[in-house]
Order: sequence, then C-alpha cells, then structure tokens
Amino acid sequence: MKSAVETLNPTRVRLTVEVPFEELKDSLDAAYKKINQQVTVKGFRKGKIPARVIDQRFGRGAVLEEAVNDALPKFYTEAVNEADLNPLGQPEVDITELKDGELLAFTAEVDIRPAIEIPDYSGIEVTVDAVEVSDEDVEKSVEQLRGRFASTKDVERAAEDGDVVTIDLEAKVDGEVLEDGVAQDVSYTIGSGELLEGIDEAVKGLEAGGEATFTSQLKGGSAEGKDAEVTVKVTKVSARELPELDDEFAGMASEFDTLEELKADSRKRLENMKQYDQATQAQERVLEKLLELVEVPIPEKLLADEVQTRKHNLEHHQLGQMGLSIEKYLEIQGKTVEEFDAETAEQAIKGIKTQFVLDELVNKEKLNVNQEELTEHLMRRAASSGMSPDQFAQAVVEGGQVPMLVGEVARGKALAAVVEAAKVTDTNGEVVDLSDDEDDENTVEQAAETVENAVEADGEIAADEAK
Repeated sequence: MKSAVETLNPTRVRLTVEVPFEELKDSLDAAYKKINQQVTVKGFRKGKIPARVIDQRFGRGAVLEEAVNDALPKFYTEAVNEADLNPLGQPEVDITELKDGELLAFTAEVDIRPAIEIPDYSGIEVTVDAVEVSDEDVEKSVEQLRGRFASTKDVERAAEDGDVVTIDLEAKVDGEVLEDGVAQDVSYTIGSGELLEGIDEAVKGLEAGGEATFTSQLKGGSAEGKDAEVTVKVTKVSARELPELDDEFAGMASEFDTLEELKADSRKRLENMKQYDQATQAQERVLEKLLELVEVPIPEKLLADEVQTRKHNLEHHQLGQMGLSIEKYLEIQGKTVEEFDAETAEQAIKGIKTQFVLDELVNKEKLNVNQEELTEHLMRRAASSGMSPDQFAQAVVEGGQVPMLVGEVARGKALAAVVEAAKVTDTNGEVVDLSDDEDDENTVEQAAETVENAVEADGEIAADEAK
C-alpha cells in the first residue's frame, strides 16, 4: 500500500491511497466465507460452496464490494498512522479505481486537529477579586444559621414581612378558574419571593380569614406565561421566633461551646469559599489570556456538529426538564434567533479552542494522569450526575469513556500548570499564590471543572475522534 496526503486547508486533508490487489486477499477470503454462510446452492453443503460457483451465481462484483467494505477501514487507518494525522470524525471516502486482480485506489477527506504553536505563557498576568470577609458577612452567615433553628407561633394580628402565612390560592384566566390553578394550605414566608410576583403586597396586612385579589404572570402550569387574576385567602398567620444569639445557641447549632467560636468558624469557612472562588476566577481569566495568545483554526464540520449538539442539549434536556420551548426561552432571554445562534457559535468555538490548546499543552509538557487524580475526578463526576461512584464507573467503562475522563483530568493539569506560571494579583495589589503542594489533587480537579465549564459540551471532540 502507498499513500499521499494533500492539505486542503489547516484543518482538512485528502488522503490518496493505492492498494495492490494481493493485499486484499484476507478481505476477499473473508467475503467468500461470509457469503458462504448466507446463501444456499443446490449440490453443495452450506459453507462449502467453491469461490468460482459464488462468482458464477452471485457475481464477482458482490464479492469485491464485500471485500472492499471490509478492507477500507484498515487501509484508511494505516494511511492515517503513516501520515501521523489526528483525524476528527468520519472520513468522506471515494473509491477512484477498482481493477479486479490489479488495484484498489481511493481518496479519503477528513477533518484533522490543526497544528498549534503554544507560545511562552509565563508572562500572563491577571487580576482577581481580593479575599475579604467583613463582619457583616459573618453576621449574615450566623443569621442564616439562626434562621434554620427558628420556630413559628400562631398570632392573631395582620401579617408582616418575615411571617409565615398559610394560604389558599385560586387563579383565573379570562374569567375561568384553571384546572391546575387551585391550591390549599400552602405555607409561604412573606418576602421570600418563592411564589407569584405581587403576593407579598397582597397578603401583608391581612389577618386570618382575610383575602385579596391581584394580577400576576403565571410561572408554570397549563397557562404558563399568561396574566392571571389570583385570589389569595389567608387561613393562618404565624410569627417566626428566632433563638437568642448566645453560647447556648452555639452549642445547639454547632460543635462549638461559645458564640465567638462559632463566628470564628463562620469567618474561616467564608474565607475558604472566597479563596475557592478566587482560584476559579484566576483559572478562568488565565485561560482567557492563554486562548488570546494562540491562533487556532476551527474545522467547519466540527463546529457545525458542536453547535447542533449544544442546541439539541439545551432544547431537549435543559429546557425540556423545565417545560420550556426554545421559543419561550428566547422570549424570556430577550434574544432573537440570530443572536442566539451567534452566541452558541461563539461558545462552541471557545470550547473547541480550549480543548485543542490544552491538549497540545498536555503533549508539550508531557503531562500524565495518575490513578488518584482519575479516581478524584470520577468521584466528582459521579456526584454531579446523581449516581454512585460504582454506578458511574461501570457506565464509564461500559461506554468506553475512560479515555475521555483521562483527557478531562489532563486538561485540568495543563491549565493548573499555566496558572502556576502566571502572575495573579488581587484588587488590593497583592500577589496571589495559588500553588498548594499539599492539595495538588484538589487544585487539578478544580482546574478540570473550570475547563469543563469552558468546554460545556463534555467530551464531544473526544467522542468524534473515537468514531
């Protein structure tokens, strides 16, 4: 076999392959054997029909077609390996010549990963939010904890902000009560914003037995999006009673003996959360800077497929679970179809570019993924999928997705390496040190999650390459 490569553009090539007929022998033998098992010829036992009889009865062309179909993937793969290409997706194959006993020639056009030059990224500089926890932040955190231990007590007075009211609701559209527009004994905290717009104003000032009518746009149900006339009747008013903020509360709500210890712990947790957010912000901004440094041609078909995948996932999974159509979603977002398409394409380009650049960095820096890193990643992905680690691992193995997970971790390591080399400064002008030798696995995993968010459509490129 001999092959040649013609570069059509930076992301697409045409392979020209010529195969001497003797190299088709194994595929021809397999074709005769397959046909032997499928046909019956009088005077011959099944599977024992001579090749010349098959040629006479069913035609040599049928045998050649079967043999070529069997051989093409093997010769295409050999040509790809010989040319050291990284193909994306399925090739478009055209048989240009088939001479029985002499030659098979074909061409294969396929998208490839473009050659990428990674420049020196050590000069990247980004600014992130400073980690600052105020006394007000701590007080708010403690108040939230205090609220979880609140009790309620029925009161005989008008409802006020923060009260818990028990209400009956009835919604009418065009004067007709909706079948799904009636609800009774609904518990609602005034000011929480968890029900219909306008309900807070309607119930405030009402005592038990009082009712009011207001107009509100329905958020769900059979008349979603329509304006409804809603009648609300208050059947009970309860005041929330918060426990005293003292050492006794601290002992009840936590493992600490004093309120000061509880506040100190709240401050530490808030600092840890803000440090995590700061690290994520640094990773996102460093990634943006890195992508700005690198020119990456985007394969047209890959981009089209990625855009289609994102649209499908949004329409049939995310919006489907919320009971929204794509038209309603665009209306809520205030976007035209053209704006949505342009935004989706921009996100898809960023996702593809992110994978290409970080994969090239993985190769350049010779980054490997160890078992601990892969296990940590699998545990997080399992948790986000709602599956147990064992179930998720089984699904990954059965679906042949282990290389995809390894790729996700490797890209996380590549991004972590770039962040470590960058200069990160907070808004106070202080240099931020994001390296943590004792917590490398968590750093890599956090970077992997940042990359996933940038890529969004997980594994699509890897899946294309596996086809």
